[in-house]
Amino acid sequence: PPKALTQSDPPFASSYRPADAPPVAIVNAVILTGAGEKIARGALIVRDGRIAEVGADVTPPAGMRVIDAGGRFLTPGIVDPHAHIGVGSSPTEANGDGSNESGPNPGGVWVEHSVWPQDPMFERALQAGVTTIQILPGSANLFNGRTVTVKNVPALSPQQMKFPGAPYGVKIACGENPTGGPGKPSTRAGSMQAYRKTWAAARAYAAKPGAEDPAMETLAGALKGDVKVHIHCYRADEMLQMIELSHEFGFKIAAFHHALEAFKIAPRLVEEDIAVVTWAGDWFGYKMEAFDSIVENAAFVEAAGGVVAMHSDNVALMQHLNQEAARALAAGQEAGLPVTEEDAIAWVTSQPAKILGVDGETGSLEPGKAADLVLWDKDPLSVYSRADLVFIDGVLLYDRSASPAAPRSDFELGVRKPPEFLP
Repeated sequence: PPKALTQSDPPFASSYRPADAPPVAIVNAVILTGAGEKIARGALIVRDGRIAEVGADVTPPAGMRVIDAGGRFLTPGIVDPHAHIGVGSSPTEANGDGSNESGPNPGGVWVEHSVWPQDPMFERALQAGVTTIQILPGSANLFNGRTVTVKNVPALSPQQMKFPGAPYGVKIACGENPTGGPGKPSTRAGSMQAYRKTWAAARAYAAKPGAEDPAMETLAGALKGDVKVHIHCYRADEMLQMIELSHEFGFKIAAFHHALEAFKIAPRLVEEDIAVVTWAGDWFGYKMEAFDSIVENAAFVEAAGGVVAMHSDNVALMQHLNQEAARALAAGQEAGLPVTEEDAIAWVTSQPAKILGVDGETGSLEPGKAADLVLWDKDPLSVYSRADLVFIDGVLLYDRSASPAAPRSDFELGVRKPPEFLP
């Protein structure tokens, strides 16, 4: 059970504690480490929930449980750096609690206070190999509040899922979503004015000890570098404007999310050390700022030397992130860009882990890291691939062969109405 927290703990601290994990070895696997290496016939050993050894010449000790992969593919658990699972960014997703449309800066919101751990989509994401998730507020406002990074484990409260030591993020939005509505700026110029006024207020707040304001506390944390800045932004011109804003006030942009026109400014993003969190790019034309989307977007950023990751933003797409990476890879290779299968695996494992600041713990199959693992029935970049086994901290949480698996969420069971309530 989680330890009792004390008055000295920060508010809403992580109470996640991994379950005891028995030692296990996975042998005879094609290992894609997420760190750029492919081991054609390798083995991996887990002890105390962590990766102890991995390589082509690893031999399990006598008496250890051994899983023979039989040539199947072993990867790190998938890391989704942009999801609304458990909260939804609209009333059609989960409890529809993801956007706080209460003016241009409800930045004191912490999205974890809306996370519903019993959302059945957590289980479906686990079955697709997703082990780590950054959940963000929606993008209805210029400043939308704090993000939270979670382990995809069964829990009764968000804090029981919260990734220990993961930095907070703040979700900022530019472009169409936070403009034009009641109480919002009506133009992009008006948005920039509001950004500058708010960051100026945050800078003044950070210089005044003893003040307490949740919205300003988050932005002051961003100015100090303790809170990662994640910006919903589509167009190249707006990304360049947000970079100028970051220079004016001295905050670091961790990543542009969606970023469909990142390919136009990839060298500048590399120069600024700003990551790109995106889709494969064929969500074309669903709004004006998405009209210049290309499927090769991620490959252009990778080829320029940038950090790029696939994201879901959608609970259905969250079940296909490995295939999203495969589509972006195929488009990049067809365009003649020097991107590889190992790059594509990194787009859903080590690169998003780096963006979230948890790459010291997860995202790649290296000794000492958490044993967040997926054993796939086929090449994970195949449209036909499915996860056979999923481990988090060395604990087997999903086994496709255990069919029919008992639903983790009561809300997967359905409800049958008594006859008197039927129409």
